[in-house]
Amino acid sequence: MEPTLEEELALLAQGYRFVAGLDEAGRGCLAGPVVAAAVILPVERLARLTIAASEAESDQDAAALMLCTRLRDSKQMTPAQRERMYAVIQQQALALGVGIAPVELIDERNILEATRWAMREALAQLSLQPEALLLDALTLPGLPLPQRALIKGDARCLSIAAASVIAKVTRDRLMERLHEEFPVYGFDRHKGYGTEAHLAALRRYGVSPHHRRSFAPVRELVAGLFSTLPEAAEGSLPPASTSWESVEQEDDAQS
Repeated sequence: MEPTLEEELALLAQGYRFVAGLDEAGRGCLAGPVVAAAVILPVERLARLTIAASEAESDQDAAALMLCTRLRDSKQMTPAQRERMYAVIQQQALALGVGIAPVELIDERNILEATRWAMREALAQLSLQPEALLLDALTLPGLPLPQRALIKGDARCLSIAAASVIAKVTRDRLMERLHEEFPVYGFDRHKGYGTEAHLAALRRYGVSPHHRRSFAPVRELVAGLFSTLPEAAEGSLPPASTSWESVEQEDDAQS
């Protein structure tokens, strides 16, 4: 299945000019934040280029066509493909924003509410006010905007697929930074998911400050089976208010 502009065009036909796609990354992880992204694409322009691909004349048009033809659900792309598409989405999107819900919020509220919080933060970061929302399998209660929750939305809808790439790349970069602080867990490889290697590291080294203590495998360790590592240095993980642009700037400064 390839994502299309069908849902966006249907909303456009109803008079909604700016349609935001939203998705998250890291919801099922044992460690690290959950990251959400919101993306508003130039739907009419992309649709025209898709119909008349031979008329693409500029580098911008070529990049837009790449977005339409090569973008997939982030889980179906390699890390290198995601990084390339991340740059294309940044270039082509009318607006995009990212919200980061830290481990403390996940443990305090639960993962679903933390995900919704991150999505609202992502919407708040947009430079354009969306008029309708397309989301992957959930809605945002209390938000006065038309919303559509699409099952497997990141595989069906181009705007949601774009949001999935932005969220995934942003979160992967954050987890690589956490790996520098706690290399024993292998965050750079599994990005916080509950792989066998990650579970083995938890059993051997205990729980770090970046593990989700409300999640069952971690909760069992916190209950007293294993020791906990010392607290991390202040500022090791960006606070929830940190925008993804500041994370990008830090990465650029280090490269």
